[in-house]
Amino acid sequence: MVGLLLIALAGFGAQLVDGSLGMGYGVTSSTLLIAIGLAPAAASASVHFAELGTTAVSAYSHVRLGNVDKTVLRRIAIPGAVGAFAGATVLAGLSTQAARPWASGLLLILGVYVLIRFSRHRTVTMRKGRPGTKLLIPLGLVGGFVDATGGGGWGPVTTPALMVDGRMTPNRVVGTMNTAEFAVSLAASIGFIIALGFSALDWRILVPLLLGGVIAAPIAARVTHVLPMRIMGVAVGGLIIVTNSYTLLRAAGASGQTQGIVMVCLLAGWAAAVTVVSVQHRRARALTSAT
Repeated sequence: MVGLLLIALAGFGAQLVDGSLGMGYGVTSSTLLIAIGLAPAAASASVHFAELGTTAVSAYSHVRLGNVDKTVLRRIAIPGAVGAFAGATVLAGLSTQAARPWASGLLLILGVYVLIRFSRHRTVTMRKGRPGTKLLIPLGLVGGFVDATGGGGWGPVTTPALMVDGRMTPNRVVGTMNTAEFAVSLAASIGFIIALGFSALDWRILVPLLLGGVIAAPIAARVTHVLPMRIMGVAVGGLIIVTNSYTLLRAAGASGQTQGIVMVCLLAGWAAAVTVVSVQHRRARALTSAT
């Protein structure tokens, strides 16, 4: 009973982060399931089935709150679903371990850029227009494929790229990518059914994971809707840096003590950056109200 409660709490926390900042559910949940003994393919299948519920509730909440750009959604959801289905059926057995450090290195650079961009300037200028299909189609294909083969990765791949592109506000990026993730999860789940069958799923794990995420989804969407653009940009940039730094440290064979020290420093820096930008935002609002 305690174990099931912990899984539900993990699903709640993972979806709260994912729905607020655009990434984290798949990676967090898959890590937990592999840690308790599930094979990677079975863990990824369980996570994607759970995400059918969490992403559906998250998508509904984000659409209702106006966090979704429907044009971008259409352009990226379909290639995302194609990539996820391919990853789950044809290439589900392919190990992405060797490529993961390289991908994390690139994402770390993007995370630093996002953090600097939203923390440096009091007023962040967005580019005009929408991301085009030349960006969205390959981004969706890669994001969906990585998500299916790695047990998570849609948000970490797509969210930083669209943040850096600068044509969508952070809340629109997160809301649109969370909504598109429903199509990705559905395609991956169908692929896993074909490749593994329902026998690979442990419903005693899947159900509490799903329930925890479903409860958190509308809360996370509300956080995304009300959080100021600069604060959200810094929060997303910091999350990208922290998660990918951890991946790189593990790939480099760093000791547990070294990993702990580096992660504590990064988390402290992340919290400090969010605090500074929050204080600046409050001061700017106070000056605006005074005038």
